[in-house]
Amino acid sequence: MLAKRVISCLDVRDGRVVKGTRFVDLRDAGDPVALASRYDREGADEVVFLDITATAERRRTVIALARRVARTLSIPFCVGGGIGSADLATAILRAGADKVAVNTAAVRRPALLGEIAARAGSQAAVLAIDARRRDRGYEVVVEGGRIATGLDAIAWAKEGVAAGAGEILLTSIDRDGTRDGFDLELTARVAEAVRVPVIASGGAGRVGDFVELFARTGSDAGLGASIFHSGEVLVSDLKRELAARGVRVRPSTEAA
Repeated sequence: MLAKRVISCLDVRDGRVVKGTRFVDLRDAGDPVALASRYDREGADEVVFLDITATAERRRTVIALARRVARTLSIPFCVGGGIGSADLATAILRAGADKVAVNTAAVRRPALLGEIAARAGSQAAVLAIDARRRDRGYEVVVEGGRIATGLDAIAWAKEGVAAGAGEILLTSIDRDGTRDGFDLELTARVAEAVRVPVIASGGAGRVGDFVELFARTGSDAGLGASIFHSGEVLVSDLKRELAARGVRVRPSTEAA
């Protein structure tokens, strides 16, 4: 069985890390490179940067961020947010990112996933899915959770993988920032539907949430943001506790 991954997520706006609840009420959480470096030292397996800057200068700033991060981190990192073309995705990867995450642009044009995969390999093409519970299922939402698409999240996950995605970053809008625990039903259904790694995001609030995630779903990784930013849970402590509870995690200097 492959080791489970613990991933730190940083939402970046205008060069600063921000965090809110259900994608609103954003507050400053620090410098992205400094925070990512801390998570690297603590033993995080990967870091995800999601640029939510609403500006025409995004291309320049997101590439510059990737360069800064690449000079600092020793672990893989993914960059997402506003990536609408294979050219921009390639530029970010050339700047040092290991993966790019595509959300809204992939919904509008699924072929983009295949174009990125053709240039850099499917492992570099991450489909980011933001989903909200609706009736008895889950609906895909885009534009930071503001626009409903009518797409079923599980069906879209299958379509995205068929189009070229090599991994799925799955965020529950209902749980985002609440610290009420991961949406286990959503995660389990998507993980069962696809044959690529699934990263669960949204709702991490305690060590037990990660234990439940790995025990009750087929997810390959659990992602946390505010739980780590606040310092109340260290990545190294989380990985030690997971290992103590029988969850296989990747060893690290801090977590060993």
